[in-house]
Amino acid sequence: MLTTVGGAAAALGLVLATAGSSAAATSYPVAPGYKVNVRSGPGTQYTIVRVLPLDAKVPVHCQKYGETVSGPYGTTNIWDNIAPGEYVSDSYVRTGSDGMVAPRCA
Repeated sequence: MLTTVGGAAAALGLVLATAGSSAAATSYPVAPGYKVNVRSGPGTQYTIVRVLPLDAKVPVHCQKYGETVSGPYGTTNIWDNIAPGEYVSDSYVRTGSDGMVAPRCA
């Protein structure tokens, strides 16, 4: 009986670990040499909530259309959600695509 309970607990732990890792966002590098402003929404009119350090990598949880911005990776109106209430222009993030690489934010 102990083996079954332990085995069930281990299996449950494996299922939980697998479920958690599949929800993880892919991280991308920010343009080298840039300290990028993180804003509370998808545009430069939104409040700066923090500034990313040089050589940062950011997770892109979802993406949203907003203000058009030009940066080292082109001109775009796509904004990357990197944490709850935190957005950076995709023109500063090397995603390898001119389009969306993550689900659209709700």
